Amino acid sequence: MKKSLFNLIVLNFLIFFSAAHGQTPSDELMMPAKDACILLNYEFGGFEEYWEGSTLRDNETVAKVNRTTILPMVAIGIFDKLNLYVGVPYIITESTDPNGGKYKGVQGYQDLGLALKYQFINEEISSGEFSVLGTVGFSTPITNYLSDYMPYSLGFGAPELSYRGIFQYKMKSNIYFRTSLAYLWRGYTEIERDYYYNNGSYYSSFMDVPNAWNFEGVIGAWLMDNSLRMELNYWSLKSTSGDNIRAYNAPQPTNKVEMERVGLFVHYFVPSVEGLGFLAYHNRVVNGLNAPKMNSTGLGITYQFKFIK
Repeated sequence: MKKSLFNLIVLNFLIFFSAAHGQTPSDELMMPAKDACILLNYEFGGFEEYWEGSTLRDNETVAKVNRTTILPMVAIGIFDKLNLYVGVPYIITESTDPNGGKYKGVQGYQDLGLALKYQFINEEISSGEFSVLGTVGFSTPITNYLSDYMPYSLGFGAPELSYRGIFQYKMKSNIYFRTSLAYLWRGYTEIERDYYYNNGSYYSSFMDVPNAWNFEGVIGAWLMDNSLRMELNYWSLKSTSGDNIRAYNAPQPTNKVEMERVGLFVHYFVPSVEGLGFLAYHNRVVNGLNAPKMNSTGLGITYQFKFIK
């Protein structure tokens, strides 16, 4: 039987800057003191299937749901071992078949994201280099978007505080292995109804968004005299609580979400223009729980410069 429009789900990009690449809060790269790096990233993604609980369903009433993200971000070297990140994504959601015009996508600014990354260890060892870093991030909605309007919602509409540990081993051959683990604390989101069901009845206009764990594993290499960086990555997210999407009911921010994603990323630094770089990536969600089976592709440009001489 065909599912209703609302028996779909799409998430905002669940981790602060998880969609973007380059110099980010989740990698090992550090900006020198008094340097800044500007990123402008464009990402287009969509899905035609989603997991209702653990059951994979087709988008039978809205066909393909598309999601475009435009992310400007800046990374600032406060000290050699301490970097600051600031970014605000602009999101556009739409469907290839908007159900006769009854439902339509939305667009607007999503959440302000802030993060601090600190390098604890960066040691040369006999076979290469070992790094340990930590990131604290915070994001909060900057517009009054409706978080309970899935699959078109811009985000989950709640503040998020993240704690991330990053570990990397780089061989002398310029091949490296990186892992990171983050805990995401989420707050409450306000909705436009005063009753909802979450494994029990709640007479409230506030929903408790589940906290989550996020893991990332990367195999990468620096090539062409360190002008080309290439990575294969695995990314996963698992909520610590929450409910399943119920049959013939709307998904909602209280749902327990699990996702596994694989991707390819390349970043080219132009040797003839100091500080200029171009990046591209493709990600595919391969397994999930209450989540969209989304594929996404991104392109970006980076420029690094010294803002204080």
